[in-house]
Amino acid sequence: MSMMVRILLSILIVFSIVRFLRYAWPVRSLTYIEVREVRELADQSLAMKMLDVRDAVDYQKDSIRGSINISLGRLPYVWQHCLSPGDSVLILAGNYYKRNKAARILYNQGFRKLYAVNGDLLGNERMLSDISVKGCCEG
Repeated sequence: MSMMVRILLSILIVFSIVRFLRYAWPVRSLTYIEVREVRELADQSLAMKMLDVRDAVDYQKDSIRGSINISLGRLPYVWQHCLSPGDSVLILAGNYYKRNKAARILYNQGFRKLYAVNGDLLGNERMLSDISVKGCCEG
């Protein structure tokens, strides 16, 4: 193997590791909570919102009443229609990667009160569905 190929391969490996760590590394201001804590948080925060970042098709099949659906791909562009950096935001996503990515996007926009539920979103749906939260664009 030539020296140039080794260098390029090394750069590619380092780039891949850095990219993986960036998505796996914990997000500042994202707090993982248990389902039972969500009710307490909602009672304390007048501006708590549930943000579901799954695709619209998945959201239509199974969603939590009062949650806001902005798919992950659209989040960087349309978050300001329904969210404000002063809001407490509970991020609902299908997996850890998507939760972290959504939290990173919101953190970069100035959000500092970000929450995610430990465990499976759909497994906790029944417990979350009766919590009173502000929906999109409510005043």
